[in-house]
Amino acid sequence: MNSPTKNKLTRNIVIGMFLGFLIGGLLNFWNTNWFIDQYIVGGAFFVGGSIFLALLKMLVVPLVFVSLVCGTTALDDIRKLGRIGLKTFLFYLGTTAIAISIALTAAVLFQPGVGFALSTDKGFTPPEAPSLIQVIINLFPTNPFKAMAEGNMLQVIVFSILFGIALIMSGKAGERVSSIFNDLNEIIMKLVFILMEVAPYGVFCLIAKTFATEGFAAIKPLALYFFLVFGVLLFHALVTYPSLLKIFSGLNPVRFLRKIRTAQLFAFSTASSGATIPVTMEVVEHRVGVKNSIASFTIPLGATINMDGTAIMQGVATVFIAQAYGIEMTFVNYLMVIVTATLASVGTAGVPGVGLIMLAMVLNQVGLPVEGVALIIGVDRLLDMVRTAVNITGDAVVSCIVGKSEGQFDQDVFDQE
Repeated sequence: MNSPTKNKLTRNIVIGMFLGFLIGGLLNFWNTNWFIDQYIVGGAFFVGGSIFLALLKMLVVPLVFVSLVCGTTALDDIRKLGRIGLKTFLFYLGTTAIAISIALTAAVLFQPGVGFALSTDKGFTPPEAPSLIQVIINLFPTNPFKAMAEGNMLQVIVFSILFGIALIMSGKAGERVSSIFNDLNEIIMKLVFILMEVAPYGVFCLIAKTFATEGFAAIKPLALYFFLVFGVLLFHALVTYPSLLKIFSGLNPVRFLRKIRTAQLFAFSTASSGATIPVTMEVVEHRVGVKNSIASFTIPLGATINMDGTAIMQGVATVFIAQAYGIEMTFVNYLMVIVTATLASVGTAGVPGVGLIMLAMVLNQVGLPVEGVALIIGVDRLLDMVRTAVNITGDAVVSCIVGKSEGQFDQDVFDQE
């Protein structure tokens, strides 16, 4: 896909998003009747958006499995895999710790919860999060086909790596099977290109339904909280990540952000890092220049455990809830929030409602009322869209840094406009 086509795609997605904002917002403002609610918002928009998300999710497991097998067999030294994994894991944890530290600092400075007389009659019971020991055990699939069917990405990643290592060790038989996987990888990427052609329509349906349902009215009671989280998310995406990229890889941050904007728009519209994996991988490999041997590992892992956007929400929400209830937090409390949220970003990976589970864990750890989570749920859906765009930006940055450090980066691809 040439550059003009890519630019046209990005333009069309932006147009789809803008029309979705406009039409969805107007429908919500006009307080639509049952016909529009049922047949337009709950019908056409819902069906169109659901089909688009289903098509994205359809590609995730085959893309990750095939691409990661290809990436593993492309490594000339299996020991590199352990080094790449350690670098990736540490960078993801590090960026999460930085994200929540910035969020806590901003929340303490701007005090979004001071002066709020919030009701405490709303209850929130979070699903039980698995223990760290159980998470480690659950990394290894008892049935890889079941893991693929359920979309358990950590198990799929482990099986794919083991399968790739087995191919390397199988001599001529492994080489024959590897060539088949390389062909399959090309075919799956063609499927990604086909899906991109209908992306603007899917994005329009998703955005229009979200704003027709949620509207902007939900923001008013929690405006300071909403815009503070939004501001910190933008700061992390436009300042923290570019700084890390420049320091550790020497790449031009402005060019980098320009090249990944298509993936960011997809992530924003879907609010799902997992569903955006096919697009993120395509952009990181073919637009940014990270080799498949790196991107096939870092992108799926990042979509599973890299939750910088969620960490930012947790930092601001923790201080907001503490201030709203008039509870003083000590320096040790803040430190505990940083440690708990950073580790929880891995410990709760793959659990439904992960953002709220992680926040509930953090609140419990520092002795704040868990029911406070219910107070921010109203605006969380809108913020989740921005958080997802931030998360995939972090995935792309770490992929570039690791790719550069391992000599698995094509500078010529990155330099192309």
